[in-house]
Amino acid sequence: MSELLNIKTLGQLKKTSYKSRSVKEELRANLINQLKNKEEGFEGIIGYEDTVIPDLHTAILSRHNTLLLGLRGQAKTRIARLLVSLLDEYVPYIEGSELYDDPLAPISWFGRNELATKGDDTPIAWVHRSDRYTEKLATPDVTVADLIGDVDPIKAATLKLTYADERVIHFGLIPRAHRGIFVINELPDLQARIQVSLFNILQEKDIQIRGFKLRLPLDIQFVFTANPEDYTNRGSIVTPLKDRIESQILTHYPRTLDISRRITQQEANLTADQLANVESDGLVKDLVEQIAFEARDSEYIDKKSGVSARLTISAYENLISNAERRMLINGEKNTFVRISDFLGVIPAITGKIELVYEGELEGPAKVANILVGKAIKTMMLQFFPDPEKAKKSKKGNPYSEIVSWFSEGNTLELIDDLSLAEYKKALNSVTGLKELVKQFHPRLAENQQLLLMEFVLHGLAEFSQLNKGFLNKGFTFADMFDSLFNLQADDEDLEDDRY
Repeated sequence: MSELLNIKTLGQLKKTSYKSRSVKEELRANLINQLKNKEEGFEGIIGYEDTVIPDLHTAILSRHNTLLLGLRGQAKTRIARLLVSLLDEYVPYIEGSELYDDPLAPISWFGRNELATKGDDTPIAWVHRSDRYTEKLATPDVTVADLIGDVDPIKAATLKLTYADERVIHFGLIPRAHRGIFVINELPDLQARIQVSLFNILQEKDIQIRGFKLRLPLDIQFVFTANPEDYTNRGSIVTPLKDRIESQILTHYPRTLDISRRITQQEANLTADQLANVESDGLVKDLVEQIAFEARDSEYIDKKSGVSARLTISAYENLISNAERRMLINGEKNTFVRISDFLGVIPAITGKIELVYEGELEGPAKVANILVGKAIKTMMLQFFPDPEKAKKSKKGNPYSEIVSWFSEGNTLELIDDLSLAEYKKALNSVTGLKELVKQFHPRLAENQQLLLMEFVLHGLAEFSQLNKGFLNKGFTFADMFDSLFNLQADDEDLEDDRY
């Protein structure tokens, strides 16, 4: 390749083994080599190894234009951008051409004129694959001129040309993507009349601009993305256009907690200090992912809108930052994420869920707290016995000593910014709590032990064994029945304020 980059004229290019090929043939050939060599493609895409990626491979091998259809936050745009890696690293073009004209097959007036006047001395330049990618977000204000092109009166006046000369045309984004990949995101948002302008490009491979008898055999790999929600809420893909897009590939959310966790850990934008000073246990990482799983199955959330993977990424970043904030306030050198730090993920949840009517009645903050609670309840069963079954067990209830401590009138407040010493003292004051954790998880570091001790309290509250109240900066735990009979009006107001 380095030798080819030294080629500066068409004559020199003809003496090499270079042969023109379409962008679809280029993608196909490079994918074939990748598959034969068992190389990993689409780096950073997790969870699609057995579903989306094989379908995409098939579409590329078939030389198809592609529609990626799925809910928000399913890596559609990222997949489209990674297609660039299947292009040749460099390809030659006629120097000065705005359409990256192939020196062996120019399509523009400029390219044809260069070859006609300069022949083998036509200057050649090389374009990197990163410059052969064009992306456009479909919005209602996009025009045919933006995508296809229009007559430029200033160019006509400057060059002293009539409007019958094709040189007065100002090309839009699509012609300028010639010999490359062109992506339109959120295709249904494009007005129907604009979608119609794409018909000829996809089928006949040419464009039409006003009254010009212009046929440019454009060489483009089209990739479209769309959200099924758009079909009902904002627009639709017109049927003839959809018919011309040869392959439609369905994306999906992570199907397991492990895959979801790997995505979050890969994408979370944490600083070096956060990574070094804030310890994050596997439990809290899984809890973050479980929140998204609970949200996707919640009766309060619009399932057609979806719950983006960005929710767990933002939530995890907030979780770490909340713990870091406490560390800085207390002048500590390091810390670990606590269950109480999940108060910090509420803002990351509320902005990323679309509520149905029932959810609107509850309010986004309360729904977010409900989701966190359900995630804790689900994860509780993976670490400890079911509190409901344990209560009825003939072998004895392992939680009885803890529940009894609260039934004797004791309460526990876990404020968000407690120092490690205060946090440890508070948890150790609950009779039987430390012994319970040791019974089921005997080999834990102190931080993990404290985390699980707090986790047990939250879990028992979710199973209605304890009462959990919300403070301005934390939680309070008390006996379930005593709290029911002695709930004051101020407490009710406090809960309402919290939500």
